[in-house]
Amino acid sequence: MSDFTHFNEQGRAAMVDVGMKPLSRRVAVAAGRVIVNEHTFALIQSGGIKKGDVLAVAQIAGIMGAKHTPDMIPMCHPILIDGIDLQLSMDEKRSSVEIRAVVSCDGRTGVEMEALSAVSAAALTVYDMCKAVQKDMVITDIRLLSKTGGVHGDYFREEN
Repeated sequence: MSDFTHFNEQGRAAMVDVGMKPLSRRVAVAAGRVIVNEHTFALIQSGGIKKGDVLAVAQIAGIMGAKHTPDMIPMCHPILIDGIDLQLSMDEKRSSVEIRAVVSCDGRTGVEMEALSAVSAAALTVYDMCKAVQKDMVITDIRLLSKTGGVHGDYFREEN
C-alpha cells in the first residue's frame, strides 16, 4: 500500500497530510463545453430560456462549485482560494456553450480539482437551465488545460 498516497497502513482511505509542504502560488485552468441544438443556442443567446439568464446563473454555479470541491470530492483538501475567474461564451460554429475556469491560491496543494469542479458545475447548470427545451444536450471535453506551482511542476495541455 506504500505506493498509494490516499491509504493508511491499514489500507483505509486517508487524506494526505500536506502540512509540511511549502506554500507556493498555484493556478489551474480547466475547460469544457455543452453542445446544444440551434434552437436552444438561439434561446440562450436571446435570453429566452424561461429559467433566466443561463450564462449568468452558470457562472455563479461554477464559482460555487469550485468553492465546494472538498464537499464533493472525498480526498480534496479545503483550500483558501484567492480567485476564481469563470468565463462562459457562445460558439456558434459548434453550437455550444464554452466554459473556462481559472482558479488560484497560495497553498500547499493544487487547485486542479477546483477548476474542474467549476467547469462541471457550470456545465450542469447550463443543462439544468435548458432541459425544458432540450433533453439531448451533451456535456463534453471537461479537461485540465494547465496547472502551475507545487513540487510536481507545471503542466500545459497541448490542444489541437
